[in-house]
Amino acid sequence: MEISGIPFGTTDWSSVDATQHEGESGLAYWRTQQFGSMRVRMIEYTPGYLADHWCTKGHILLCVEGELHTELEDGRTFTLRPGMSYQVGDGAEPHRSYTKMGAKLFVVD
Repeated sequence: MEISGIPFGTTDWSSVDATQHEGESGLAYWRTQQFGSMRVRMIEYTPGYLADHWCTKGHILLCVEGELHTELEDGRTFTLRPGMSYQVGDGAEPHRSYTKMGAKLFVVD
């Protein structure tokens, strides 16, 4: 990844308006900043959230709070707890996430 054309800046995530996104179950609240072609998000999943699709977009994802389970289309599953991350490339393994207890994530894609 090349990051260019972005001057130094800070983000107070509490001041970024959240947008609501429904999952197959539960809700996701995205606070999003766009920097050129790079999207940076702070995402909060409510308890019981399950994504409504298999995602093929690449991400770098850090679990900030809670617990996140990510399922790959081939059946493998991974659990992230605070301080853990995953990375996946565009068009790589299709994946979807769910959480029983809720989770807060920092995502770059």
